[in-house]
Amino acid sequence: MPEAVKIGNRYIPYEERSGNESIVYFTRDISPEGIMKAYEKVNAGICGKVAIKLHTGEQHGPNFTPASWVKQFMEKELPDATIVETNTWYHGDRDTTEKHLETIKVNGWDFCPVDIMDAEGTITLPVKGGKWFTETSHGSHMTNYDSLFVLTHFKGHTVGGFGGANKNIGIGCADALVGKRNIHATSDDPMGIVEEEFGERMTESTKAVVDYFGKHITYVSIMRNMSVSCDCEGLNAAPVVTPNVGILASTDIVAIDNAAVDMIYAMTEEEHHDLVERIESRHGLRQLSYMKELGMGNDRYVLIDLDNDEKRIVAKDAVQNLKPFVRIKP
Repeated sequence: MPEAVKIGNRYIPYEERSGNESIVYFTRDISPEGIMKAYEKVNAGICGKVAIKLHTGEQHGPNFTPASWVKQFMEKELPDATIVETNTWYHGDRDTTEKHLETIKVNGWDFCPVDIMDAEGTITLPVKGGKWFTETSHGSHMTNYDSLFVLTHFKGHTVGGFGGANKNIGIGCADALVGKRNIHATSDDPMGIVEEEFGERMTESTKAVVDYFGKHITYVSIMRNMSVSCDCEGLNAAPVVTPNVGILASTDIVAIDNAAVDMIYAMTEEEHHDLVERIESRHGLRQLSYMKELGMGNDRYVLIDLDNDEKRIVAKDAVQNLKPFVRIKP
């Protein structure tokens, strides 16, 4: 195996980025209606049997996207879709299918079909251009779906620094016993992999899924209740100290995760201190640079303000003292 190189711990300002630009939509409306508004701008490739990948959370977790919101969204936009998850590698309320389904019921997700994709085994998907894997392991049910809607609660993450769309897929579609274990640890390092190597392994798992669905995958990220902790920490999550921002949407996973991180960095020191510390101390920014290196999308984007006639973003209204970090569409 190659050695991990520590190169991902620097935030790259927008003006230093290069390459093409993608479209990212933004609304401050953090509600079921806001999710609908964002999704309708990026759903052109969603067809056939649709899976919705989101984090259903540990039992009684305080920060994950409310199930009632997703229910309202699905009733209007995707009434026949299925929420998908995989079991966890760590011990807890979701490490077996039986316990996972009980947790889903406790957290209010039983209003629609929920598919634990690794309940009946695994599949392997190729990783093109990876340095850690040539293939990654995922829940076998994933291939039952034609399209994947990635509905992400953006927040911090204990190992990865932050949990955006990349984490939602890379960890969330990997099966418990093989895929997740290979991301978190190896036989040579059973105590766990950290920093750049963890981010790279997770990203390669994501790339396999993104390549599998091709044009039939899209992303909406909700920047609300952003603790430094992942929703997998449940009631043990650290308190939320970062202001709510809004909802982002894109068909480009690199652009949407970059936009979310940009909005965090654009906050005041007081507002973003804890989350930035979590991101940088875990070398989480490597997720962004490695996705771009693997050709998964663009780190430059045009931000379209859905609350302002889709023409431009009013920076001061997005978050307190938000700096104009992207080229504004005229």
